[in-house]
Amino acid sequence: MAKVFERPKSLIDIPMHYCPGCTHGIVHRLVAEAMDELNIREKTIGVAPVGCAVFAYDYFNCDMQEAAHGRAPAVAAGIKRVHPDNVVFTYQGDGDLASIGAAEIVHAANRGEKITTVFINNAIYGMTGGQMAPTTLLDQVTATSPYGRKPETEGYPIRVSEMLATLEGAAYIERVSVHDIKHIVRAKKAIRKAFEYQLEGRGFTLVEVLSTCPTNWGMTPAESLKWLQDNMIPYYPLGVKKEAK
Repeated sequence: MAKVFERPKSLIDIPMHYCPGCTHGIVHRLVAEAMDELNIREKTIGVAPVGCAVFAYDYFNCDMQEAAHGRAPAVAAGIKRVHPDNVVFTYQGDGDLASIGAAEIVHAANRGEKITTVFINNAIYGMTGGQMAPTTLLDQVTATSPYGRKPETEGYPIRVSEMLATLEGAAYIERVSVHDIKHIVRAKKAIRKAFEYQLEGRGFTLVEVLSTCPTNWGMTPAESLKWLQDNMIPYYPLGVKKEAK
């Protein structure tokens, strides 16, 4: 019988804690597959801060370091400077990266730190109860925007990838999604390319992944995938935002 599936060696064989329908597990697999294909597992160091992915260090079969909320880019930059021959990545959600960690990610990108960030954007705070995040869409209902997000009171959703793409130190920025098979394949290619850029020493790289949060969105997993496609992608268009030549 032909083998059609094999767990990546860069993922530890244990159950994950994520809610049903959450796409963190898919992205974990894509990161692990890229590590395996590039044969970098033994020299990779990941940084996981506070958020739903706080236990990522339980799942990746490489060296992992936990960071305070929002501080993963600063921690990763320090690790990379001390160990320049290692591959260093952060795995961060939108509440972590775009809110309390906004300064860290902006200045890491501006300095051209040779690290890779996998940025999970599900437009909400997942771990702490479904509060409004910097990426929450206009009129989207959350625990702290029960009447929907309004620009006059909460401001506009931040397009992180477009913002970081304006910085000189950013070498590769792309936004992808994991709402169907075609886009999952594209997401894998983007993550691998981000690691390849780091291996070539080109500068800061980031892959933004549009993701779902069925629990806090109050939807079934299938409904959440459709909602992402219909609502998030129009505001957060997919594609490469910057690619240094």
